Amino acid sequence: MSAGLSIGQVAERTELSVHALRFYEREGILVGPVRRDHNGRRVYHESDVEWLTICTWFRVSGMSLPTIRRYAELVRQGVGNEKNRLAILREHEERVIGQIRALSESLDTIKYLASAYESRIADGSATGLWTTSFGAAQTAQTDQTT
Repeated sequence: MSAGLSIGQVAERTELSVHALRFYEREGILVGPVRRDHNGRRVYHESDVEWLTICTWFRVSGMSLPTIRRYAELVRQGVGNEKNRLAILREHEERVIGQIRALSESLDTIKYLASAYESRIADGSATGLWTTSFGAAQTAQTDQTT
């Protein structure tokens, strides 16, 4: 049997802090128990690194810790709940698609505004771009309500 990996090595490989690794262990995010050596130090294996990498991508994509915990519970239970796991993944997939759509729309707006600024800067008409008309509209709206 190989010596395994220390918590520091896993932290370096996964780019998670030692604190985060301990937190994931406490929260039931890991699919297997963390083994200990004869001195009581955590010993991880490649499968732990692979799982933590998946969990990191889940987190990056916005999956909540309770959802990751539920998915991990299903994995720990073993064969027979694959449809439940798939349902979690598909639900999250739809959420991520929605986030991508919203980000794409935001990016389109940012590109439009940047292009407008570039054009107005190039032709010398950028002074007060939107701030003056926005401020004027805001002042007019305030005057009407008072």
